[in-house]
Amino acid sequence: MSYKKILTIQDISCVGQCSLTVALPILSACGMETAILPSAVLSTHTAGFTGFTVRDLTDDIPAIQAHWMREGIQFDAIYTGYLGSLQQIDYVRDIFHTLKAEGGTIIVDPAMADNGKLYPAFDQAYADAMAGLCGEADILLPNITEACFMTGMEYQESYDKAYIDELLQRTAALGAATVVLTGVSYTAGKTGVVVYKNGEQTYYEHHKIAKGSHGTGDVYASAFVGALMNDKSAEESARIAADYTVKCIENTQDDPTHWYGVKFETALKDLIMML
Repeated sequence: MSYKKILTIQDISCVGQCSLTVALPILSACGMETAILPSAVLSTHTAGFTGFTVRDLTDDIPAIQAHWMREGIQFDAIYTGYLGSLQQIDYVRDIFHTLKAEGGTIIVDPAMADNGKLYPAFDQAYADAMAGLCGEADILLPNITEACFMTGMEYQESYDKAYIDELLQRTAALGAATVVLTGVSYTAGKTGVVVYKNGEQTYYEHHKIAKGSHGTGDVYASAFVGALMNDKSAEESARIAADYTVKCIENTQDDPTHWYGVKFETALKDLIMML
């Protein structure tokens, strides 16, 4: 495996174990040189904390990009997470075109919705713009809600395989070669991930932990990218990321004081062994 350079673009929630405070250590542990481009700085994430501070960094992005271009800096992969505005989506699209190395990979986690609802800061116009950004990607990592908002399919809590088949086809039609759809559950007490590539599906199922945790989508996406950049296939990466995320939740669920995220650090050794 060559020593690869990755750029990840998302916010920094200084406390809360999500976004860049998850992506940077996980990708680094996977052996990647990891550069970051923060879209905003928050004192904490916004789920359960009150009175948090937010510093929007949208206006800094073009200058950072211009500096890197002057220095000839390019990246073997660019992985995006939470983006705060339509303007940031436009800036990121231009970064894809200017800072990706030849033969590089674009991975988009359209972090904007869950459980049938968009996050409070977003609307359908944002979802439509995100769908356009996903058309620039090689690999997409949406959950079911995000895929629905981007494709116009009605969100359903109860569904069958035919519903997921159509959702995958519509999501792939946005333009990415590979779609990794998370949170797909066909059986009570189980959940999993579907990898859709070249019209073919691979489903990896694992047990579902009833107690959810904030930031697990970021943990999953970061582990997936780390595995992919270690020359694992999309199917292998999906499985490794799922197993690692479950381990992180298991290591956290018995600690009632740790309600704001998962103890992903305690399972990094397990991720490295999986790789």
